[in-house]
Amino acid sequence: MVVVAFPWARHRARHTRAFEDQVAWLAAHCSRSALEELMRVAWRTLGAVAARVVADAHGRDDPLDGLRRIGIDEVAYNKGHRYLIVIVDHDTGRLVWAAPGRDKATLNRFFDTLGKSRSAKLVALTAEAAEPISDVVASRCLNARLVMDPYHVVAWATDALDELCRQVWKPPRRDLGDKVLAEGLKGCRYALCKNPENLTGRQRAKLAWVAHTNARLYRA
Repeated sequence: MVVVAFPWARHRARHTRAFEDQVAWLAAHCSRSALEELMRVAWRTLGAVAARVVADAHGRDDPLDGLRRIGIDEVAYNKGHRYLIVIVDHDTGRLVWAAPGRDKATLNRFFDTLGKSRSAKLVALTAEAAEPISDVVASRCLNARLVMDPYHVVAWATDALDELCRQVWKPPRRDLGDKVLAEGLKGCRYALCKNPENLTGRQRAKLAWVAHTNARLYRA
């Protein structure tokens, strides 16, 4: 058997480089079903094409080079509590690494790939406050500052506001029997959570009523 390399096709590929590059780009921007119909290829072919294009790109340029500020997050996929840990470069906005799992071992695999010298060049990481993430970052990135993920900060603040709302509206309903006050406080969540510039006239009136009725809730 004689294997011949062609400049217009990758090794083991049955399509041209241009076709595979187009398929890989579409895979990142549209659904798999739409891509199958548009390019007339099977879903197994899409996976093989994407793997070859990514491997080819990594051979030319390492996405882990030059990292300074990264984001660490976990995303669920499929069913049955299956997760990926994903690493994003904040300076370019690009995904640079991903692997199945959500534990310390998975995150340590990323830093093993990154290496000690490149890990030491990291200056900031955003992540949720999960203990596995903070423990690994503390031991592997001595020069980086761990910053809480803005998404989770907002989620925690919203959860705290919801808890305070429940504390405020339940006593009037249960103890005092003031259903009007209870329902008024219960229905003010949208007005409390919205940015001021997005408030409707009715929601502005609701906020003014909350400020007059319950200063603690208004402050929150």
